[in-house]
Amino acid sequence: MAIQRVLQMDFTTELGRNHRMRVYEAREDLTPAEVSAAMNQIVASNIFSGSGGEFTGKSAAKIVVSETTELDLS
Repeated sequence: MAIQRVLQMDFTTELGRNHRMRVYEAREDLTPAEVSAAMNQIVASNIFSGSGGEFTGKSAAKIVVSETTELDLS
């Protein structure tokens, strides 16, 4: 059995669209304040852009936890 934690960060763009970034293997003790600060830094650094243009703000963030169980088919 494998458990995966993915941080999903949604940003608004200059064309009014949303862009989602994912960070796999997110820490279990990640706090909302840490995520918010990281998102602010991403927007301020202006190093990413998507089809909607440059990132202009934060929209949402969440951690998605999924569990995978391999099945023995023999």
